[in-house]
Amino acid sequence: MKSYPKTSRTVLIIGLCYLLQACSSSEDSAKQFPIDVMELTVTDIQNAYSSGHYSAIDLTQAFLDHIALYENTYNSFISMNPNVMDMASTLDAERKAGKIRSALHGVPIVIKDNIDQEGLVTTAGFSGFSAATGGIDMIPGDDAAVVERLLEAGAIILGKTNLPDFAGDGTRTKSSVSGTTLNAYDVTKAPGGSSGGTATAVNASFAVLGLGTETGGSIQNPAGAQALVGVKPTFGLVPLEGVVPINATYIDVVGPLAKTVYDAAITLDIIAGPSHEDLATFASVGKTPPNGYTDGLTQTTLEGKRFGSVGVGWRSQWLPLHPDTETLYQDALNVLRMRGATIVDDPFQDSEFVELYGSRPRVPSVGPHDMMVYMQGLGDSSPFSNIQEWEELTGQKFREGRVQVPPTRPSSTEEGDAFQAWRKQMRSLYREVLENSELDGLFFPQAGAPIRNLIEDPERPDYSPNNHPELASNIINEIGVPVVTVPFTYYSDGTPFVVVFIGDMWTEKELLGYAHDFEQTTLGRIPPSLVPTR
Repeated sequence: MKSYPKTSRTVLIIGLCYLLQACSSSEDSAKQFPIDVMELTVTDIQNAYSSGHYSAIDLTQAFLDHIALYENTYNSFISMNPNVMDMASTLDAERKAGKIRSALHGVPIVIKDNIDQEGLVTTAGFSGFSAATGGIDMIPGDDAAVVERLLEAGAIILGKTNLPDFAGDGTRTKSSVSGTTLNAYDVTKAPGGSSGGTATAVNASFAVLGLGTETGGSIQNPAGAQALVGVKPTFGLVPLEGVVPINATYIDVVGPLAKTVYDAAITLDIIAGPSHEDLATFASVGKTPPNGYTDGLTQTTLEGKRFGSVGVGWRSQWLPLHPDTETLYQDALNVLRMRGATIVDDPFQDSEFVELYGSRPRVPSVGPHDMMVYMQGLGDSSPFSNIQEWEELTGQKFREGRVQVPPTRPSSTEEGDAFQAWRKQMRSLYREVLENSELDGLFFPQAGAPIRNLIEDPERPDYSPNNHPELASNIINEIGVPVVTVPFTYYSDGTPFVVVFIGDMWTEKELLGYAHDFEQTTLGRIPPSLVPTR
């Protein structure tokens, strides 16, 4: 069965409403309507399930009702999952029988539409992969590894979220399949990209949490634009099988976007770790916490820790900070000091870090190789399994022929060797700076200036530069280290100011601990005021 395109969403949701009424009309139903889905967390939901306040069917319907009321304003979805009620019914029956799969049992979530779910269309935002927009449906024969893990954990995937074509924009989220996604805080501001659909869906409480992907800020940037906790994990921690790639060989990652650190941590517990479907993940063996990423989420984690602040030793772009950003950043640094942490000013200054980063060799051409590997995994359910077959079926050149080079394995090229050698130097210098200053991590603003306008130039409404004022990426993407974003406060115009904790490879547990302490101290996130569909 294929997913329903954007134009059929309302029909699908109404149909699901009737299905629910048929499934949940028994006199002993414990539901209490209406269920307020705004800002619901995993803990809230599990407590409600345990007390019998509502069922998974009840909760799923409440989310669908909420989506029906607001989605056409914000356009966060590309397609809805037609199987959600069957999933909810199964999970309710399991709970009644005493089987609870995980903390995500019965939790409604979303996934970015460059991540495969068996039998449903994956578009990657590209009209050519969707019959609804004149292309050919790309239908994978199995779940992406991360989706398989989420489904086994009992998560309910409500739908697949919008992204710019092939995740190619870190600032705005406009696809040739579904158009433009808006920021749930302010429709005149950029939502962040390329995981902007997931970020808007989570921020607007169309789901409890969701999955994004990142190559160059695509989890961090929408988290920064929409006051979410985002985890950009260490490269190799989370499997990439079944994810439409940009640079799966060296850089791409999958990670959660959530409203709380706990929800992000519990999701990372489920999706992280070795998989035979992505052999790069065996680098994580022995590097994941034995008691999980939620272990150690306390309000004493920051005490005695040392963090480096942002400065021109790290990068020149977006520095000095915008004056309003600088003021809020100093407030955030004072929170760390109040929690017993020490701040080291610009530890990268005089380290030649900027110069070494600027000398990076040309990133190898990995697109044809990585896309071929991805498409080989689509199986017989897809009408094509490589770019050549797609071109034959459509009579078109894929992406206008821009990536028509041999799919050479990057590690067999001198360009690949040069990039790997440079990345090793970068990691070595990065660690040297951390060690010399005895740092537990870095603490930066996510962005060096307020969120960009959705329309950058009113006289050129189609002008859409990729210019989110990110400070951590693309540096951390190319060296493969993790980042956790945390909401702190808001600018005077109501848009978010978000901070990031950055560490060395495999330090997600520590970063989440710091983020949790900071989050619980400040409780900075405020839900958006949503505008119903007119």
